[in-house]
Amino acid sequence: MKQFSFAQSEFLAKKKTTRRERFLNDMEKIVPWSTLVKALTPYYYPDSQGKRGRPPIGLERMLRTYFVQQWYHLADEALEDAIYDSQSLLQFIGIDLSVEAVPDATTLLKFRHLLERHALTTVIFSTINAQLREKGLLLTQGTIVDATIINAPSSTKNEAKERDPEMHSTRKGNQWYFGMKAHIGVDVSSGLVHTVVGTAANEHDVTQVENILHGQEQKVFGDAGYTGADKREKVKNKFNEKVVSWNIAEKRSKVEKMDDGLLKNLTQQIEKVKAQIRARVEHPFHIIKNLFMHRKVRYKGLAKNTAQLQTLFALANLLIAKKALLKA
Repeated sequence: MKQFSFAQSEFLAKKKTTRRERFLNDMEKIVPWSTLVKALTPYYYPDSQGKRGRPPIGLERMLRTYFVQQWYHLADEALEDAIYDSQSLLQFIGIDLSVEAVPDATTLLKFRHLLERHALTTVIFSTINAQLREKGLLLTQGTIVDATIINAPSSTKNEAKERDPEMHSTRKGNQWYFGMKAHIGVDVSSGLVHTVVGTAANEHDVTQVENILHGQEQKVFGDAGYTGADKREKVKNKFNEKVVSWNIAEKRSKVEKMDDGLLKNLTQQIEKVKAQIRARVEHPFHIIKNLFMHRKVRYKGLAKNTAQLQTLFALANLLIAKKALLKA
C-alpha cells in the first residue's frame, strides 16, 4: 500500500480542485510520456553508464519539470522555488519532499542544454505531432502560413555592453520591434502547428515559406506578406509541378483603390472568407504568448530560442487538441 506524507494527505483531502490542478491532470492524460521517454532515452543516459557517482534524475521527471517551466514561463531558479511552494506541481512531477529534493536550477540548466545540444526539442515536437497524426487530428491537405515577432531585450546594460547580435530590428506599421520571428505552418483543418522556423525579426515572411510548407498541400493560405510566394523557385521545386491552390490575401490598399461596384464587393467578400480561414493561425500564437506568457525571448541566440519555440508549439498543439485527446 502506498504511503503518503502528511502534506500529500492534506492535499488529497482538500475539497476544491484548482484551475492549475485541472490543467495538470489533463496534461497527465494527453502528453505521450512513454513515447517521449523512449525517444529521448538514448541521449539522456549514455554518459552515466559505467561511471561512479550519483545516478541522474529520472528522464520522465526531468521532462515533466521542463514542461512545467514552459507552461508557467519560469526561469530555472524561479521554477525550483515554484515547485517547492506548490503541492500540485510536486504531485505532477512525482516528488515527495520527505524523501527527496526538487531538481536544482543547475540540473535544470544542464537538462535544457542537453536538449539543445542534440536537437531534442525537434524530437519532442515531431513525437507529439506523430501522436496527433495517428489519431487523425493532423492532416496534410492544406496549410496556413504566418509569422509573429517575439521581442528581445534591446538594452545594452549588460556584461557584454551589447544587444544580442542574432536579433534584429524590424518595422511593423509605425512601430519598431527588436527580436526574432517565429514562422509557422498550421494545418487548415485542425489549427495544429506542423512546422516551426525561427529567424531574426527582419527576415521577410515570404523568404521562409518553402521552409514551413511540407510539400503535400493542396491549398495554402497566407496574408499579404506572402504575395508572390508561389513564384519562388524553391517553392516550385518543393511541389514538383504539383497543382496547388494559393489563397494569399490581396493588399488592403489595392482593394481600397478599386472602383465601387460588383467587382469590389465580390473581392471584399472573398477576402473576408480568406481572413476567416487564416484566423485559425492566431490560436497557437495566442497560446504561447498569452497562456504560456512567452512574449520575450529568454535566452541569447536564435538556436536556443528556436529550440524553446519548438517545445512551446508542441505543447500548444496538445492544448488545441485537448478535447479530442481526452475523448480518445
